[in-house]
Amino acid sequence: MAVPKKRKSKSKRNMRRSHDHVKMPSLSVCPQCHEPVLPHRVCQECGTYRGRTILKSED
Repeated sequence: MAVPKKRKSKSKRNMRRSHDHVKMPSLSVCPQCHEPVLPHRVCQECGTYRGRTILKSED
């Protein structure tokens, strides 16, 4: 099994981990109710996707 010969410095360790952060999800706006919604998903507020009603809302 491979074992490192020298210890990695804090700087090198942190540079390697620089891409491991969690990114915020991109949000788009629903054209019907103008609420933020994840792209390519049904709007949970009004139940529409691409202009069609997918979910029946109980109002």
